[in-house]
Amino acid sequence: MEHHIQPERIGPNGAVMAEAIATCVHCGFCLAACPTYKLLGEEMDSPRGRIVLMKDVLEGTLSVQEAAPYVDQCLGCQACVTACPSGVRYGELLTAYRAHVEPQHQRPLTERLTRVLLRETLPHPTRFRFAATAGRLAQPLKALLPHSLRAMLNLLPAQLPPRAPAFPEVIPAVGQRRARVALLTGCVQQVLQPRINQATIEVLTKQGVEVVIPGGQGCCGALSMHIGEAEHARQLARRNLDVFPTDVDAILANAAGCGSSMKEYGLLFRGTPDEGRAEAFARKVQDVSEFLDALGLRDVRPLPEPLTVAYHDACHLAHAQGIWGAPRRLLAAIPNLQVREIPEAELCCGSAGTYNIEHPDLADQLGQRKARNILSTGATAVVTGNIGCAVQLQTHLARLGKPLPVMHTMELLAQAMPQ
Repeated sequence: MEHHIQPERIGPNGAVMAEAIATCVHCGFCLAACPTYKLLGEEMDSPRGRIVLMKDVLEGTLSVQEAAPYVDQCLGCQACVTACPSGVRYGELLTAYRAHVEPQHQRPLTERLTRVLLRETLPHPTRFRFAATAGRLAQPLKALLPHSLRAMLNLLPAQLPPRAPAFPEVIPAVGQRRARVALLTGCVQQVLQPRINQATIEVLTKQGVEVVIPGGQGCCGALSMHIGEAEHARQLARRNLDVFPTDVDAILANAAGCGSSMKEYGLLFRGTPDEGRAEAFARKVQDVSEFLDALGLRDVRPLPEPLTVAYHDACHLAHAQGIWGAPRRLLAAIPNLQVREIPEAELCCGSAGTYNIEHPDLADQLGQRKARNILSTGATAVVTGNIGCAVQLQTHLARLGKPLPVMHTMELLAQAMPQ
């Protein structure tokens, strides 16, 4: 596709966007992989259609407002990246494009308020816990709230788990030390499912890994990156650049969305004084399943009872980071466990950061489709590697009257560790 974008006029990521647009040959392989194209059947709701729209905006032949309805409806799941034979870096294009146009985007008041609420609560565990508690009390008034706020309330659990105790800054390995890592503890995950961090630390330490929990760490900036709030994302990410140690073997994430975004810190900080250290940070980032798979498990015990689980691929683990085999190999190492594949495994569950709040109708269709596919496997539990997916799957399995347990990969692996 011919293009006339002038990268130097767009900004530090202009070349990234221009290259991604130029690489697309409009072959159509992405269409079958795209969740919104599957649901809506519109060319402009497909990856190649959105690439044309973004190209036109960057060339100045289309307004940001005209392209926005279609680009906003993209989940950013990057299933198209996996399907693309030309190697179009669609994920980088989308992130850079949203950051470039968001300051020019004149959003309706309700959208602006929703985004402010998300930005000021989700990255801050204490605020989020307070907001979630208030949200449970507001359930009787749900019908009076805007659509997006009703969607937010629908995703909250009936009761929040107790606040987890603070971790020490250094947790030693059990037995001989094999590695030393720093762990991102996340934000939403700390409130909704604190057991994930506890299980992650238990597995790592029992596998001979010393775990550093950097004091002063915070949100990785992923949610802000997803919605084009680049400056806010940099503010959050810069704090982690400041406090995470450099003398570790890896910086680990146990949420796929966080790991994917931290691996893009070079893109986020391009053209800033922090670019060099952001790239160095990003090179150390690994998903916990990726790290443990490379390290190699030892002394894995059988589960007390046989268990059959369905493994759900989080999009930002499978498509964005290309990690398919690692979690499956970890699960396959557990005696007494059977893993079943989910039909349409490549299709997003509809969580996608804040997508199930900002586009609840489409997200609900995808969530219900994923839940039905999970139930078709006959599994009695679900395993995944991302907190957003876990919440979405729990919500839609419950709506179908089949509230199966949904676990993180590390939660299940912790059950197979020596006591």
